[in-house]
Amino acid sequence: MAAERSIITLGGKGSSFSSSSVYKIASGFANVRIDSSATERLSTKPLPLIKRSSFGIPEGFTNEEIRATLVVLLNKLLLSNSSGSVRSVLPVKILEILNSKDETLDFGDEVEVTEGENVVLEKSCASLVGLCSVIDHKATALSRIVDTVAALSCEVTKGDITSFSSLDSGDGFGNKDAISVAGDLKVLLNGSKAVGKVEVEEVSKIPRIHGKFRDVVRSVHSDARVELNSGVIKAGGNSGIGEALGATLSAMLMPIKSLGECSFLRAKLCFESIVNGNLRNLLLEKSCVEYENLKSALKFTLVEEDPCRLAHKLNEYLRVVWRIISLEAATAYFALAGGDLFATKEELKSVDAEKEELKGDKKKKKNEKRTVLGKGTSVIFQFIKDGFVSNEAASGGDQMESLKQCVDQILNIFNPEGHGFDELLAKVKEIVESNENRRLPKLPKGTRDFAQEKMIIREKAFSIIQNVFKKHGATALDTPVFELRETLMGKYGEDSKLIYDLADQGGELCSLRYDLTVPFARHCAMNGITSFKKYQIAKVYRRDNPSHGRYREFYQCDFDIAGLSEPMGPDFEVVKILTELLDKLEIGDYVVKLNHRKLLDGMLEICGVPAEKFRTICSSIDKLDKQSFEQVKKEMVEEKGLSAEIADRIGSFVKEQGAPMELLTKLREEGSEFLGNKSAKEALDELSIMFEALERSKCSHRVVFDLSLARGLDYYTGVIFEAVCIGAEVGSIAAGGRYDNLIGMFGKEQVPAVGMSLGIERVFNILEKKQKLEEKKTRVVQSTETQVLVSIMEDNKLGEAAELASQLWEADINAEYLVNKRRGKHFDRATSTGSEIPWMVIVGKTELSEGVVTLKKILKGSEEEVPGVPRDSFVAELLKRL
Repeated sequence: MAAERSIITLGGKGSSFSSSSVYKIASGFANVRIDSSATERLSTKPLPLIKRSSFGIPEGFTNEEIRATLVVLLNKLLLSNSSGSVRSVLPVKILEILNSKDETLDFGDEVEVTEGENVVLEKSCASLVGLCSVIDHKATALSRIVDTVAALSCEVTKGDITSFSSLDSGDGFGNKDAISVAGDLKVLLNGSKAVGKVEVEEVSKIPRIHGKFRDVVRSVHSDARVELNSGVIKAGGNSGIGEALGATLSAMLMPIKSLGECSFLRAKLCFESIVNGNLRNLLLEKSCVEYENLKSALKFTLVEEDPCRLAHKLNEYLRVVWRIISLEAATAYFALAGGDLFATKEELKSVDAEKEELKGDKKKKKNEKRTVLGKGTSVIFQFIKDGFVSNEAASGGDQMESLKQCVDQILNIFNPEGHGFDELLAKVKEIVESNENRRLPKLPKGTRDFAQEKMIIREKAFSIIQNVFKKHGATALDTPVFELRETLMGKYGEDSKLIYDLADQGGELCSLRYDLTVPFARHCAMNGITSFKKYQIAKVYRRDNPSHGRYREFYQCDFDIAGLSEPMGPDFEVVKILTELLDKLEIGDYVVKLNHRKLLDGMLEICGVPAEKFRTICSSIDKLDKQSFEQVKKEMVEEKGLSAEIADRIGSFVKEQGAPMELLTKLREEGSEFLGNKSAKEALDELSIMFEALERSKCSHRVVFDLSLARGLDYYTGVIFEAVCIGAEVGSIAAGGRYDNLIGMFGKEQVPAVGMSLGIERVFNILEKKQKLEEKKTRVVQSTETQVLVSIMEDNKLGEAAELASQLWEADINAEYLVNKRRGKHFDRATSTGSEIPWMVIVGKTELSEGVVTLKKILKGSEEEVPGVPRDSFVAELLKRL
């Protein structure tokens, strides 16, 4: 008995048409109805008619393809009726054909249409769009099923899948589709004892081959969705649809071929594990036939230039691949558990003899245990098993006929036109998307969670930083976590490649902020601010390769001064603030390296570097803290085109570093090349003012004048600096400089500015290590600041706890409560390591009956107990003792 058809409605306001709906109608699984609102829009006026030969459907199309064409044509007529040029006659005729149960589709020789209807028939590319939609639906389903089948083969072949985990390198450049396929396979194979033993090439290549197929399927799906929901425009608006869809479909050919070949090769490996020779030969014969069909179909499809004919042949090509993958599924199933289901008596005797030989060998006997399949594959295996029964009795005892019927039943389970296929597809989706079968969740690379002790350290550090910033007169600022892409691009030199771009959602192109300086400059320009002292503490994002002390998401603490002021005054102040911060944070010994961008430019000019290469050479020099000069020289010469002589001259300069005033005096000595360069002389004069101010503020001992410091960001124009913690291998912990032209990039007026940014994550690393060392000498740091535990030592007394705890909270006392009859639970909570609570407010049976509480201090060495405290005065008593 045929399943009842579902109903799909076309033409509703705001509705969208999908490839899945096209496929259901084309395959006869659904009938069509036209929404009443669309019917009302159809013209009832008499309009001039044109005779034409039917619907223009190409010859050789299957019924499925014809029905797909008709339903797309019907939808296009409804979408293109804005001018009232479509009557009800043609849509109703198409509707009757689609809903007819007659396999013979009768269009008639001719059809009369209006001019508007004729435009739709001529320009809608309905046949191509219909086939594209059918291919989209089938290929999307196949992309889900093929991973499941491949997972079964991985277990049959005992393939090693450890290489799947290495696909994601963490640098953001991995093949996302291959990584996704590998993730789904690991979900399906989670808990499997059959994989991970043998290196099999056909297994190793699964993620990339299946991933490429996903990629092209996504393109087809995107194009089909657009064309299905677009009307026909009379004046050439639909030009190029055929060519565009043809190009998209052509791109599917080789990925489909690779998918079929890979499936066939996996199946060949699985054949060897099937005990029954007749079953093995039957599956091998069928697979080889389909593989030859695959190769011959490809030849004919490759030479097809007409987009419609290409789509028709591609649809057939896809059917061949479906059959190959279905045969792989049947082969894997029988190899895993059905091998001895149809074995002959002789074959079973042979197997039994082998088992007897293994009895003396315990190790081999252990290996004879039943294979444990993955949590996902075992569900699919059982689904296949439930979908067929042995037909040996029904076939009159003919084992070969029974084998054929069982194979056909499994093939039917994987047939997209079979009624049980949707259930299989839903089962696969449920497995892959189920959190139960996934590995334990993990953080994205370059990110961290913070809890308990770490949060205490962070909150204390943020408090210190905010207090220092406020002491210098700064106000707080907060900006969006993402900015327009155009705002960020062109500001960071070679580091622009590290910007996280957000996916285009059909609106503005946005990126996650890379730092807080550019958003600050944008804010000043937008609001016409010409004088501003602000601080901002917020997260920034960089698509960097994570390493020790280097993250993809991290906090920055920025302090910036914008506007005209005393020469070098703001520059001095931000460096002074930096030293204050690092002293108060008690990170240990540190040094602030300092240089001037104009001095660098002068140095490069003296060395003979072309002006257009200043910024890119600065980026190379900036690597001297991580690489030797020989490595940097090689980059400057081989990659950036400097001569070796110029690079060596640069090397002689960048080696200079020392105490600020001492090196400054040396560089300003008579005959110095720097004095003859305008840019360098300006820098030296400015540094002279700044160094005097640093000396008189008693922080110059923290500063080193270092000519190798370059800072790779393009927006710096003056003083540049960075702080490094001595003995801590975490890189720079703070940096900054002057950027006089950045705000002007966003507005009409140039506003001079200088700022600094504290890399707080690296500071936290230092503080956490320091804390661990201190913990060995003293007690564990408190992860909570709770002062009092309200202990209700009776069950079902939440009201008592609520009353007492609320009185404490209203008095600004940090308190928690616990309601539990077991006395030990209360003391365990109050004395738990890292979360000790000094005071307890105890309420037991006695206290409840007398209307009092007992106060108990439990810190070792200062224990105290105060019984019988009236409930109306216990808060006052606690305040005296806290």
